Parts: sequence; structure tokens; C-alpha cells
Amino acid sequence: MAQDGDKSRLGMAALIWISHAERPFKADELCHALSVELGLTEIDASNVPSMSTLLGCCQGLITVDKKASTVRLIHFTLKEYLSARPDIFDKPHSAMAEICLTYLNSKQVKALSAYPHPEMPDAPFLEYCSLYWGVHAKKELSDNARSLALELFRDYDGHISTKWLLKHAGYLDLRKTSTSLPFSGLHCASFFGIVELVAALIEMECYDINAGDFWGYAPLTWAARNGHWGAVEILAEREVINPNKPDKYGRTPLSHASSRGHEKVVRILLRREGINPEKPDNKGRTPLACAAWNGHEGVVKMLVGQAAVNPNRPDKSGRTPLSHAAGRGHKEVVEILLEREQVSRDKADKDGRTPLSYAAQYGNEGAVRALLGWQAVSPDKQDIGVQTQLSCTSCDGVEGAAKILPRREAVDSNKADTFCQTPLWHAASSGHEGVVKILLGQQEVDPNRPNNAGQTPLTLAAWNGHEGVVKTLLGRAEIDPDRPDNYGRTPLSYAARHGHCGAVRMLIGREEVDPNKPDNHGQTPLTSAARWGHQTVLALLEAHQAATCSPILRPKRRRLEETPSIPSFSERVADGSAPRYHPSNR
Repeated sequence: MAQDGDKSRLGMAALIWISHAERPFKADELCHALSVELGLTEIDASNVPSMSTLLGCCQGLITVDKKASTVRLIHFTLKEYLSARPDIFDKPHSAMAEICLTYLNSKQVKALSAYPHPEMPDAPFLEYCSLYWGVHAKKELSDNARSLALELFRDYDGHISTKWLLKHAGYLDLRKTSTSLPFSGLHCASFFGIVELVAALIEMECYDINAGDFWGYAPLTWAARNGHWGAVEILAEREVINPNKPDKYGRTPLSHASSRGHEKVVRILLRREGINPEKPDNKGRTPLACAAWNGHEGVVKMLVGQAAVNPNRPDKSGRTPLSHAAGRGHKEVVEILLEREQVSRDKADKDGRTPLSYAAQYGNEGAVRALLGWQAVSPDKQDIGVQTQLSCTSCDGVEGAAKILPRREAVDSNKADTFCQTPLWHAASSGHEGVVKILLGQQEVDPNRPNNAGQTPLTLAAWNGHEGVVKTLLGRAEIDPDRPDNYGRTPLSYAARHGHCGAVRMLIGREEVDPNKPDNHGQTPLTSAARWGHQTVLALLEAHQAATCSPILRPKRRRLEETPSIPSFSERVADGSAPRYHPSNR
């Protein structure tokens, strides 16, 4: 500050931007920000200072991070010092908002409005201004910034900054948008939650307060979605406002606020006369379902306390708020809902899945324990595929839930589904060794129980090459390692056919396993391995034969004239040997 006028002004301005910016500044961004002069409608390129000039004016208090290409303070203690001395800078956010708005209102930037995604070598400051002017204005809004914002809003839906703002927020693809957007100044002020601007625009009566933008979001929706309770309060008190205005997905302002956990906004909206606290979206999800899905306990408590809210209301898939909370593992929300007398604790959806099913499948142990604490919850209930909660858990390898569920007396750990597939069968098929060990510890579990095709848990483990599961199963004395399925194929046949050397090695080490056992088509493990080109498996079988001095049956070579002709498809249809059509066979 003791430097000559221009150097002092430039150095202090640089410190303001670097210490109060919403994100780190790149060198060219900072230089262009410092070139903007308030009150001018054009940007003078000759005013852009060089980085070396800035470094000199800042007296060594800033540095350029070459790796990140950003400018930062020399040390974090300087940031702490500046934060502890607010008297050093006079209303920095207000000044930054004015600079950003002056830049956006300049002739050069307005000329970019026709371009969807311009390469901006001459406008590096545009992105920051578009994204953060409102953030600074919300913190400190001067009369000058207010006037500049209203000027920007005159043609805001066609301004390039609108597209950058919505792109950054994840609502827009600049490559697909070249025209102006139905996004007004009132939408923008509500998006940022700038209360003074929202109030001013409403009083001007030049905007439709219920108008939807390109997503169908009304100004109240933006304010509620982003948690700006002050703007929500101003908008909600207007008689003409529609508090239940849905967007194009059917979500209301209350749905958005509930989904994001903005408790203060939810409280304001619930006080509004005419609010529908149970209006569902296009998927049938109510605000309570949205809050339960995302685990917002405070919002859930407020909504279940409303007399008009049905805590059991299912969405279009039949899932209730309790089902959503249980599936997502929000234990606290699950407990809040379970305490409500009118909550159906075991209500199934259209697939026959209960809250416990989803909690068990996704390994949410806290939710599983909370649900099992209620007698109304059936731990052995089957879905429409006749799969139990334990089967779902076994499919996904959830060890915690697999330990908890069998402790309930009502749970049958050996219960099979429509295809006679037990929880052990599912766990072995998916290669979940930990779950397999847990299930084998249950007395009623039969490790040899086959499915409808005669395939045992060992068969599927060998088929898929799950060596750990194969080893675990072979460690059980009662296991039958050579049991054929309905096609005559043994676990060794499948392991050899698919080239799983580790499983083959373990299986041929058992005396009960016959390495020459043919299937219903006369294929032995050796011929299967040869047919699919698994040379390592062939070597293993030959080494076993040499070690045991047992003959291995090799496929006989046929002369060309002995090779049977292959019947055409029409001939196979005529004799009934062609497979029937099924969508999965396409």
C-alpha cells in the first residue's frame, strides 16, 4: 500500500481476487479481471497487465503455481492473516460482483451471445464471471451491482453467460445448444438466491413468477433446490405462486428440497397454504420417498409428522419410503420410519421384494438389524422369483447380512427358489467364498443339493473357476466331487471345458473323481479340453495319467468317409431336434 498509486491499486486488487475467489485463478484470468474498469462498456485490451508486473506490485506475496497453472498466495498463513483483518479490504465481494457484471455487460462479451461454445482466447475471464458473479453478489450486493445485474437480465436468456452457468451446473450441453434458452433473470436470481434481486424482479412484474425454464423449473424450484430459504420465503408468500408446480419430471419444489435435505426450505414450504406434501413425481416418488432415498433424517421427521403424508405410499415400482431407505443403508431413517405405527414394515414391491430384501442384498447391516428387530418382518419371505432374502444376500456376497439372517429361527438356510437354487448354490456360483463358509456352518445346509439341471454348488464353482470356493467345498467330507448333472457332466468336465486349471488340479487330486467319465454325448473332460483348445488342462490330465498309471481315453480319429454329415436346420426341425425359439437364444 506504500507504493505509488497504480502499483498499490493493482497489488491490492490482485490480493482481493486471489484471497476471496471461489476457486483458484489462472494467470490469464487474473490479468483480465484486473483490466476491467467500472463504468466502461468496452474492455480495453491495453489495460491487461503482465504477470511479471503483478508479481512486482504484490511485493512477493503471490506466486504462480507452474504445475497447476494457477496464482496463489505465497503461504497459507497469509490467507489466515487477511481473513482475520477484514478492515484491509472494503467490501471485497461487492467489488468483485461489480467487476464480473461489468465484464458480462461489455460489448465484447455480448457479441459472443450467438455462439454456443466459443473458444475464448480473448475472453478468459468469461467463465468465472458467468459462474460466480451471483455468489459474490449474494454475500454483498451494492446498489451499483444491483443495477448492473438488472441490466444483464434484460436479455439474459440469450446471453452466453447463461449457457456457461447451466453447463457448469450440469444442466446443459453447449455442443447441442446454439439458441437462446428460456431462462430468465428471475430464474437466475432464484438460482443464486439473491434475495434483493428476487424481490426487485417480482416488484417489476415483468416476469411470470410460475414460468418454467428449459427443464420446467420455476423460480421457486431453483430457490428450493439450491437451499436458498430467503428467496423461497419471498416467492412462497406471493398469492399467485403455485407451490406445487412440477417440472418436466413431475418433481415439485418440495420434492427438490426434500431430496437435497434443505430442512429450512422444507419447513417454509410446509407452512405454505395449498402445499401438497405428498404430490408424486413421474416415477411415483413422493417428497418423503426422495428424502428417505437420500437419507435426510430431519426432512423425514418433518414429513412423517404431516397428517396428509402416507408413509406407506408406494412409487410406480411398488417401493415404499422404508424400502428406499433400507436399500440405501440409511439406518437412522429406517429406524424413524419403523417407529411409526402406520408403517408397513414388510410391504413388498411389484417384484415381491421387501425392505429387508433390499437391505440384505446391498449389505446394509445396520438396516438389516433394525428390520429384524420387529416381529412383523418375515426374514424368509420370497420374491416373485421365489428367492429369499438369504438367497439375494448370497448372490451379492454380502457376508455381514449372511451372518445375521440365519440366526433367526424362521430362516431356512437351505430353502430353494423356482429353479431349486439354494443360497449356497448362489454364493458358490458367484464365487463368494466368505458367504459359502458361513452357509456351510449351518447344519441344515446340504452342500450337494442340485438345482433343476442337476448342478450342485461345486459344479457351478468349477464351471466359473472359483478356486477358493472349490477348495472350501472339497474340504467338506460329505461333498460328492464327481456328481454328474442332468447332462452327465461332472464338476471336472465343466472345469476342463472352460480351461480352469486350478479347479482341474484340485478335482483330479480326489480319488472319487473319474477323469474319464463321459457325459451324455460321450465327451470326457479330456475331449472337452481338446475341443476348446485348453492345452494346459490337457497337460494336467496327461500328467495325472502318468502319475497314477491310469489310462486316459483319448478321442478316436475318424477317417473322412466315416465323418457323419451335419443335418440342415430344416431337417432338424422336421425330426424335432432343433432348439425351440427363445429370446435369449437369438
